[in-house]
Amino acid sequence: MSGLMEGRWAYLIHLLGWGLPVILMQLGVLFFHYRERSWAVLRAVLPPALIIGVYLSVADHLAISAGIWNFGEGKHLGVYVGMVPLEEVLFFLMTSVLVSLGLSLFTALVNRREARVS
Repeated sequence: MSGLMEGRWAYLIHLLGWGLPVILMQLGVLFFHYRERSWAVLRAVLPPALIIGVYLSVADHLAISAGIWNFGEGKHLGVYVGMVPLEEVLFFLMTSVLVSLGLSLFTALVNRREARVS
């Protein structure tokens, strides 16, 4: 297993291990709290997250093409979207989804507290 954690699968394995559990937890809480409105919340939350993820990927592409930074060979799968490694695109998309879902859940928590105070 340590070979995978240091080779070309390393970025993807770390990314999925870091992000998927939190996204799954957020989705569980979202479906528990919003119940029948969960799909409407996801339809409201996911498009902006995808737009931001794409924006960040384009910015990364421009920075890589300008020589501002690069990614070490052998630490990712070697699949690119433009000049950006696939794992980096997934990182931007997953991070945007994490933030968007987090904000929707935070809003639900604030609304619940305000309802108790009123």
